[in-house]
Amino acid sequence: MSILGAWVLILLAYAAAAALGKRLGLIAIVSQLLLAALLPLAMHGLGEWSAHVEGAALTAPTWVKTVYGAAFALLLAAILSDVLELRPERAAFKLALPSFLLPFACGLACAVWLLGLSGLSALALGLVFAITAIPVLYLYLRAIDYPPAASRRLLQAAIVIDLLCWLLLGLGQGSLHPTSLLLPLLGALAPLPLYALGVRAAKVYGALFIALLFGAEHYHLNALLLAMAYLGCLAWLKLGVQVPLSARWSQAAQQYFAVPLILSYGVLQVELQDALPGLNAWHWGALLALPIISKLLGNWLGLRWAGASFPGASRWRESLLLNIRGLSEIVFLNLLLTERLISPSLYLALLLMSLVATLMPALAGLHRLPLNTAATARRPHVDY
Repeated sequence: MSILGAWVLILLAYAAAAALGKRLGLIAIVSQLLLAALLPLAMHGLGEWSAHVEGAALTAPTWVKTVYGAAFALLLAAILSDVLELRPERAAFKLALPSFLLPFACGLACAVWLLGLSGLSALALGLVFAITAIPVLYLYLRAIDYPPAASRRLLQAAIVIDLLCWLLLGLGQGSLHPTSLLLPLLGALAPLPLYALGVRAAKVYGALFIALLFGAEHYHLNALLLAMAYLGCLAWLKLGVQVPLSARWSQAAQQYFAVPLILSYGVLQVELQDALPGLNAWHWGALLALPIISKLLGNWLGLRWAGASFPGASRWRESLLLNIRGLSEIVFLNLLLTERLISPSLYLALLLMSLVATLMPALAGLHRLPLNTAATARRPHVDY
């Protein structure tokens, strides 16, 4: 089997998993995460049949890395473009701070005392503990018809949390190589000449954003720093950014191309025979449980501080919703693995943790609302 044929089959498998999951009541990312968790095992078995379908062989070609860069740029642009829409309420800040700080501190402690990590690797693990997946949270809230005001507050809190995570990692990476900061910062000023020429179309700045992110990933520049500085420049100019595709095509490109490719590209770099012995049973248990427990506790404290979202709102339910990981964390983990800030063992353990955390709201029955709110609930409008 050729490498191209293997990738086509992998993408078709993700599409089939999403379709099957939909029939079972699962949103697409949950089905895709389940398949991604099984992919290393499947590749290990197929590798004995054909060397061309081993993980290392599938991710080695230059064209695969180029296509991955395009998917990375598209998905990261879609995730971070929400930052420009951020106009959070005070209650969202109250919710976000404990939800970020407590799991972040737990992650740092786990990195230093349990895993013996230090520096940027320890910082990265703390941020992985804290991150919340904005796109998947939005899909969950829409699927269960959550009350609009409560949905808006949860989404605003998630954006604050993710903004802190991406910004701190970008600054941390830049601090190791100060001279590497110049090109990303110069790239972030690219909107200025367009603005001077009178260009105001959000899709033009969205296309430029994707192109810059692709270039940064391809040439191993600091994509995070470039992204945050670029969005800061647009905010200063009071300009918007929009992926240059219709909503339908953008969703299809992410679901059937970007997300499966990003999930697979990271997972296929993990060799089971090396990753599984890399952590002992205590490490595996801690990495699966501690991020979820610390995040739930931080969410609960934040919800207690911010107050109820609506009469009869359950802190337990909203804590589970803010614990959702998914796309944001997968992009984050892929970046950390590519930069060698985490080991393949850590990557695999945190991927499984992400899967469990994303499944928890569905397993807890959050597909239904309390009777006193179901009648008045509407689909959330993402108007941050």
